[in-house]
Amino acid sequence: MSPANRRVSRRRLLETLGLAGSALLTGCSSSAMSASAATSASAGGSTATSSCAVTPEETAGPYPDRTGMINQPAFFRQDITEGRSGVPLTLMLTVVNVAKSCAAVASASVEIWQCDASGNYSEYAQPGYNGVGQTFLRGLQTTDAAGRVTFRTIYPGWYQGRATHIHVQIFVNGSVIKTTQMAFPEDVTAAVYRTGVYASHGQNSTSNGGDMVFADGTQYEMPAISGDPSGGYTAALTIGVSA
Repeated sequence: MSPANRRVSRRRLLETLGLAGSALLTGCSSSAMSASAATSASAGGSTATSSCAVTPEETAGPYPDRTGMINQPAFFRQDITEGRSGVPLTLMLTVVNVAKSCAAVASASVEIWQCDASGNYSEYAQPGYNGVGQTFLRGLQTTDAAGRVTFRTIYPGWYQGRATHIHVQIFVNGSVIKTTQMAFPEDVTAAVYRTGVYASHGQNSTSNGGDMVFADGTQYEMPAISGDPSGGYTAALTIGVSA
């Protein structure tokens, strides 16, 4: 079996275990059942539902933070745009512990990072763009008592070989307990990429199904999203951990 196939098989096993754990919890109590219905919304004909299950573990590469933002209070911020242009995106994340009847995880640090409308990341030198020394579209928030954080960002762009996505990493007491990625509905993405600063970069040729990360499914990594390219979008996702 190739390394790629081993990686996919491991992720499928994790997702299966998450589903089994969620079903067991639901069978044990009605409170767990109510907690499992997290968020559902629709936009542009696309509907996404986020339920209480262990979110798949994903790679942090190739552009994770390397400046140690987790230890710098200045980067605990809601607005991570730093002047980057694009369709406004309000990102609402809720962290729950599937191992504890889907209870909210309070006081966790949630870090996100993404590329800009042209597909460029801060902190790194990339073909045709040098983002070294820049920190745009990166930041952290601390979950409240309900396990929630909110970021103000822009709809992510894309780069060759990857579907449109945002990276998410969750820390508890300074230790990483989840590294994952958020996918986006392809019809919404296509509509965004026909507008404004995205248009010159064109449409993303990599679909969710053809992506190295999302090829085995996006059920637990697809947010509920509403809005439009002119007014901006709101995306909500529940991230399940087991700790």
